[in-house]
Amino acid sequence: QVQLVESGGGLVQAGGSLRLSCAASGRTFSRNAMGWFRQAPGKEREFVAAISWSGGTTYYADSVKGRFTISRDNAKNTVYLQMNSLKPEDTAVYYCAADTFPKTNGDYAYWGQGTQVTVSS
Repeated sequence: QVQLVESGGGLVQAGGSLRLSCAASGRTFSRNAMGWFRQAPGKEREFVAAISWSGGTTYYADSVKGRFTISRDNAKNTVYLQMNSLKPEDTAVYYCAADTFPKTNGDYAYWGQGTQVTVSS
């Protein structure tokens, strides 16, 4: 079992930045690939970014490439999503997820409860 708790969401103006954190407990964190997903009101959940267990491989959705950065600190059992140049269309609930391998689909075994990100224009 892996427990995931997201934090760092909030309200920010367009062009601003936020850093989301996802703290993991339970199964050894360093063995897990991690992903970030988001779901806007009335829309399906979509992939944002993913990172391998070592941090050596990362994946990004085209919509966030160049603006968002996923990283992890295995000593702190935490994965981060640095979000820069935020746009109103980035408004969503952001979820972190964990599984054995990094994936761009939603097929992750463990999920957090989500944190709200709102970008005002």
